[in-house]
Amino acid sequence: MAGINRRALLGIAAGLGAAGIAGCGNSLDAAAARSDDNAIKVGLVIPQAGVYTPLGLDIQRGWDLWLRQHDGKLGGRRVTTVVADEGEGPQTGVPAVQKLLQNDQVDVLVGIVSSATALGVRDLVTSARKLLLIANAGAGAITTGNSSPYIWRTSFTNAQVAAAMGAHLAGSDVRRAYAIAPDYVAGTEAINGFSKAYRAGGGTIAGQSQPPFGKTQDYQPFLSRIQSSGAQGTFCFFGGAESVAFVKQYSQFGVSRTIPLYASGFLVEGGVLKAQGDAADGILSTLHYTSELDNPANTAFAQAFRSAYGAAPTVYAVQAWDAAAVLSRAVAQVNAVDGDRLSKALKGVGVISDSPRGPWSFVQQSPRQNFYLRRVQTNAGERVNAVIKDLGPLDPQS
Repeated sequence: MAGINRRALLGIAAGLGAAGIAGCGNSLDAAAARSDDNAIKVGLVIPQAGVYTPLGLDIQRGWDLWLRQHDGKLGGRRVTTVVADEGEGPQTGVPAVQKLLQNDQVDVLVGIVSSATALGVRDLVTSARKLLLIANAGAGAITTGNSSPYIWRTSFTNAQVAAAMGAHLAGSDVRRAYAIAPDYVAGTEAINGFSKAYRAGGGTIAGQSQPPFGKTQDYQPFLSRIQSSGAQGTFCFFGGAESVAFVKQYSQFGVSRTIPLYASGFLVEGGVLKAQGDAADGILSTLHYTSELDNPANTAFAQAFRSAYGAAPTVYAVQAWDAAAVLSRAVAQVNAVDGDRLSKALKGVGVISDSPRGPWSFVQQSPRQNFYLRRVQTNAGERVNAVIKDLGPLDPQS
């Protein structure tokens, strides 16, 4: 993060300590914003209940931290954040966005974890001509064939993350792999992205499974299929609470002793890693961020995040941080908050060179960014995703 020195960092940490970590939609902020005709109202849509609650918490932390480090402003304009509960999918996420647009009259939307929710709000956001900056959901269709000029993302596409592992594994000694992911949009796109890249490199898919999303607690039937498939490795895509159950059962059932586990990095990202314990040790994954990245922007970000929340930062927090950063640049450029002018401004932001994830840029309204091969190991008494290799940049439609 360019321009943040140690003195400023200490000041930020002190300020957070005094003020706590409450969201930016507190009464003082709201009162100040009401008296400011130039203020911006942002609707933050995140899971506050269900499988993906930890992801929502980290998105809010990244968003709040950026605002606190920038005097509560985007592009020089004061911000009020209104938080809405996305829940686990479109049945709760779509009404949450409707409320923010119609009742709360927000200017901009940020957030959304579930790919299904993001697809479900596409027409709603487009009709309202409001900008939606997606801070997680990776459904490729949102920014390709069914794209909307008002929907951009600072995160990834599901296929992009999986393709990074597919290409890496195809170049290894693992010639036959089993693929498993939940039976919903993100899981299907992850399996397809992995399989396409893996086969292109000469690998063979030994089999695949898609357990019911949000309902599967016993993975033993699926683990039996993996064991009998003849696979030399397993690729998987799981997140949140499902990632804990799958990793622990993969180890308890003894599969990890003979068939190594490879993954999109969400499997071992954030608080789930602590819950997985030693069952996660040695897992290789690909992602566009890890708290262990050694660059000045991430060093400053990670220190500020730990000071504020007492935990290591995650990819979810970085995606929200970067959403605030690019939105601030767009607002400053056009001095407006309407969807048409903000979308036009985002087209011209160029390379974001001060992100904790490293440099990235928009391609088809999604990031072209570097991916990292990571291994779960213990450093200084803490289980982390250590950087094994920089795999280089990938386009969102890999």
